[in-house]
Amino acid sequence: MVAAHLQLDASLLTGTPLPFGAAVFHEGELWVLLGDQAARAVGPAMVWASRQTSSGLHLLVDDQIAAGIVARRASLFADPPQVWAVHGRAISPAAVAGAQVPIEPTAVAREAAVVLLEAGLDVVVEHGEIRGEIRGLEVARVVITDDDGARVDVGVGRHDREAFAMVHGSVPTPEALASVISSVDRVRRPEAEPHPLRQLAPEGWLRWRLLADPSLIGLSELRVAEAALVRESVKDSGATIAFGRDHEGNDVVVACSVGIDLDLVPSAADARLALHPTALLMIVLPARDLHPAAQQLAAQLVHPAQFVSVEGDWRVAGAEQFV
Repeated sequence: MVAAHLQLDASLLTGTPLPFGAAVFHEGELWVLLGDQAARAVGPAMVWASRQTSSGLHLLVDDQIAAGIVARRASLFADPPQVWAVHGRAISPAAVAGAQVPIEPTAVAREAAVVLLEAGLDVVVEHGEIRGEIRGLEVARVVITDDDGARVDVGVGRHDREAFAMVHGSVPTPEALASVISSVDRVRRPEAEPHPLRQLAPEGWLRWRLLADPSLIGLSELRVAEAALVRESVKDSGATIAFGRDHEGNDVVVACSVGIDLDLVPSAADARLALHPTALLMIVLPARDLHPAAQQLAAQLVHPAQFVSVEGDWRVAGAEQFV
């Protein structure tokens, strides 16, 4: 398709496979066809391109919805890559998708969520879905039924909820919640021994810490906000988002991340676009995960971001330092 667009013999182009797609070079420019997770590949593609000798980056996306999201994320940078939508063997400039618009849960879903509050869970609303969490880990979710009613499914992630329903489907919801809460709370603690449930969703745990005490990062208030893209699985990594204010009353968007995530900056900036496009973007992450590539990307944003690194064990109150 690149050859056809450039009116070249395809044999003249040299291809390179990439973890997030494939690339060809032509006259100093890079043309990258993004793969299935195109919307999450803007950062990796830009980082990879910065390490090549090139004069321009073109991103091609063969899913029209994803192309719009990629174009939106690219537009957040001062010198953005050109984004193209693929139509068969032809390409055209991708239209920039609008910012993510929050979806309100239905009244019946909110009514069903009361049991989560009564169980002592943190109730989180993102992308129109209501979850019950323990230290940032989902242990229950409100599900809309086929008759437009709502029920609470108990379990850590979709597969665990399905298995729990098969084995304990007759157990009343409050009892089911109490059982899962007891099991998860015991192992998802700073002092607990290593356990899979202690390792899952670390970004959620870090956000939970900051929601409980916004002053750790110099803010006066902070509430849950949603990322621009839906997290498909409880095992997926990706920044968790919050929105708050500093002591002067200025709006601040906070993105929490744990681990190396090359798409962190585009994801965080995309979330800010939906919440407050010109607010300060504060990216909070462990010091060991502050990758130079992320700092480089953040400096290229139209509205740059500020990094706050956490020294020490951020799970343990008082054992860390936010700098």
